[in-house]
Amino acid sequence: MPPHCDSMDGPVVTAARRAIDKHDVRIILPYVKKSGEPEVVAAFEKTLGARNGNPTANEVADLYFFDTVVRVHRAGEGAPYTGLKPAGLSEGPVIPLAERAIETGNPTELLRLLGDKLNFEVRQRLGQVIERRPHADESVDAGRDYVEAMLGLEVWSHQLYGAMESGPHDEAEAEVHRHG
Repeated sequence: MPPHCDSMDGPVVTAARRAIDKHDVRIILPYVKKSGEPEVVAAFEKTLGARNGNPTANEVADLYFFDTVVRVHRAGEGAPYTGLKPAGLSEGPVIPLAERAIETGNPTELLRLLGDKLNFEVRQRLGQVIERRPHADESVDAGRDYVEAMLGLEVWSHQLYGAMESGPHDEAEAEVHRHG
């Protein structure tokens, strides 16, 4: 997955900043599983206790909290934690459109992007199968090329369907996070 949940300008750190600013840990708790709540609450209390008005101390305390919250959040997704990412990294085209759909309640742009990408991928992958099929019996290598394209389309289609059927943090989603 492109940088998002683990970036300094992502939704998790943004909520963590609000929690610190408002001295209200409840603002960040929806971003972690219930099992991670005690660790986040403890880190929040330590962070508030360490913030003493000194800008450097405050920054160190805040980073400790952000790091803890994002790590616990990622663990709840079944995803590895590889550290906080800087703000401003590209998150690709989907996340901004999904966020806009959430803000506006209008999915049109997101559906268009996803539909166009799906249409392109299915046609391209099927095209490779159809292109190789007439030559599949010409040699073992040609047969392998055909079988690879054919099974590639079928397996990709099956995995895509499985991802569409899964919840937001099922194994398919966790796998996306691991490779993102």
